[in-house]
Amino acid sequence: MLRSFIVAATTALCATAVSAADVTITTYGDTATVPQQPASVAVFDMASLDMLDALKVEGITSTSNTYLPYLEEYQGEIGTLFEPDFEALAATGPELIIAGGRSSTQVDALSKIAPTVDMTLWGDDLLGQTRDRLTAYGKIFDKEDEAASLIANLDTELEATKEAVAGKGTALILLTNGGKISAYGAGGRFGWLHQELDLDEAVDGLEDTTHGESISFEFVREANPDWILVLDRVAAIGAEGESATATLDNAIIADTAAAQKGQIVHLNSGGFYIASGGIQSTLETLDIIKSAFGSISGS
Repeated sequence: MLRSFIVAATTALCATAVSAADVTITTYGDTATVPQQPASVAVFDMASLDMLDALKVEGITSTSNTYLPYLEEYQGEIGTLFEPDFEALAATGPELIIAGGRSSTQVDALSKIAPTVDMTLWGDDLLGQTRDRLTAYGKIFDKEDEAASLIANLDTELEATKEAVAGKGTALILLTNGGKISAYGAGGRFGWLHQELDLDEAVDGLEDTTHGESISFEFVREANPDWILVLDRVAAIGAEGESATATLDNAIIADTAAAQKGQIVHLNSGGFYIASGGIQSTLETLDIIKSAFGSISGS
């Protein structure tokens, strides 16, 4: 009887040890050790939420506005990306908090409630970071096979899109924001489109700023890109203002090669802007570009 009790107690202790195990993962510019398979997770980063949704992770609560319809089910009452509600968050008892991007400045404060990791996606190697984040989430939530499958899918779609854009001319990434426009280059926030796809820039040396280099319509006409890739910030954040279609509907833009060839491509603004680097938003972006460029014969 005593032996049976000892065996049972040992088994229970081992189970507890396993459930409380920690894993070491790659984070934004660092590594961190976090609880494995946390039962409750608070997420303050939409790219991360995109990935966790793709991995079918349970027990997630996110901000009051996730901006993206496919992530609405995770909306909670723990504040916003910029201003967490610390009292409400603490009441949910998270075992892990995931921050990043817009919420990265809150990491220290959030860490006082539960283990917190900064999973920001930013910089030249954005898709390399996407792979790193998927690998990390696979380790945390015991979904390594699922993460590997998503990474393989990303690599396949990346190559297919790269083939579709080859020899199709130059491109300019434009952000419209209520009547104003700005541009991004290969070294900017969305430069991975140029780098990963070998997509030629219409203009070299654009400023690397969060909202792109402010430009005029005449600038676009002078650059004369074969393709214009459009991101509508107003639509992405659900704000009031002029749409990208209306902003670009003018004689100056109409005078560009992109407009005359019917090669102005509107990207998935919400996913591309709010959840940049998320696996689902990235695959959707690649599909839009692949379909647009693939419908045109190469030079």
